[in-house]
Order: sequence, then structure tokens, then C-alpha cells
Amino acid sequence: MRSGRILGSSTYGGYVMPGYIALVGGDEFRSGCEVFDRAMLEAIGIGRPKLLVIPTAAAHQNPSKAASNGVGYFSELGADASSLMVLDGTNANNEGIASEVDDAHVIYMTGGNPAHLLDSLKGSLLLARMTEALERGAVIAGSSAGAMVMGSWMRFRQWSEALGIAEGITTLPHHERADPATVSRELATTTPDGLRAVFGVDGRTGCLGSPDGRWTVYGPGDVTVYQQGQWNAYSSGEVFEIM
Repeated sequence: MRSGRILGSSTYGGYVMPGYIALVGGDEFRSGCEVFDRAMLEAIGIGRPKLLVIPTAAAHQNPSKAASNGVGYFSELGADASSLMVLDGTNANNEGIASEVDDAHVIYMTGGNPAHLLDSLKGSLLLARMTEALERGAVIAGSSAGAMVMGSWMRFRQWSEALGIAEGITTLPHHERADPATVSRELATTTPDGLRAVFGVDGRTGCLGSPDGRWTVYGPGDVTVYQQGQWNAYSSGEVFEIM
């Protein structure tokens, strides 16, 4: 574990979630991601968990390819994988579409445009069903843009209120490109009130939050946790908690 300290701090509270939250730093469905994704699937405790790939963030790119890549990838890892083609807010508020998550064990949001994803899901029927799934012990997962929208706040060009699935958290994906000391100084002056921690997650790496509030890192990179004016970088297999 690597760490550093900066001047200035914020006060963060305790945090316990009812289900599993998976935050991935990007480059999903590629070689190197298997370490995290196998651990995520094993956390469910079911031989062949039902997994839905939601490509909303890629709606203006190639959502069909994003969904197909995810379904093929997770099928090879042993999941019963399929896609849920939610491309906009209209889809997200369709009862027939939203109800598809009711029997899912893992709901996985791909990377892409985080602003479009947030606009599509915020206040939606699909978000309500996803929250219910989390409360019954499912995994809600997101990579890159998918991870960014899951926190209470999202930093994309500016700070925006996000979906609040991972309460009190912000995720900065592709963090292998960033310098932790620089990010720490920026966060000391710009972090919104009430934010408990910021996770900087490297590509092909993720952290899995369990119902007891503990987070475990898996993958070839690091997860850098910024809280209380300090930063700590955790490697695969290491566990941390939010103070």
C-alpha cells in the first residue's frame, strides 16, 4: 500500500451497503479484467449467475457492440449473460424493460459517456429497480462511465449529483493516468460537502464493496482512496474500509 498526506481534510462518516457494489476503472471485457470479474461473480455464491449488460453510456457510439462484447466475455466466465438495451431515459422508464432486472444477480453498466448515462438513469424506474436489486443482495457494477455515475457525486468537467448507489463516494476511472498527490491537492479545495471518499480506479482493475462495508481490490492496477486529507493506494487482494 502506498500513501500520502495533504493539508486540509473533510469529515467522512461510516458506510454500510446492503448488497455488492463493483467499481471498475475502465477497459472492461478485455484481457486482464478476469481477476476482478471472476471475484465479482464468485461473490454471488451461485454457479451460473444471471448477468445483464447495460450499454446506455455507449448509446451514441456502438451500443450493440458494447453489449455483445460484454455478453460474450461474461458467458465465457460462466455467467448466464444477456443485454438490456437501455439507450435513453425513455427506455429507462419503460416498465417492461426495467422489470428485467428483477431476477438478475449482476447488473453491469458499460463505459461510454457518463453525462448521457446519468441523464438517462437519474430518477428513472430502472434506477428504482436496480436499487431494489441491490437491497436483496445483487451486484450493481459499472466500468468507467458506469462507475462514475454510481456514487453520490460525479466529477466530469464539473461536479454533479449522481445516482447515489454507492453512497458518499465518487469514482475517478482510468486513474493510472493520474498523479495521486496532484489529485489530492485538487480534492482538498473542490470536494463537495458530504462526500466520504474518492476512489481513483486504474483500468482493468476494480474494487468490490461487500455488505459489511469492506472493499477488496482485484486486478493488475491500484485503487487509490482519497479521504480525510490523505491518499492510500491499494493493490490486488488488499482490503480497505471507509473511515
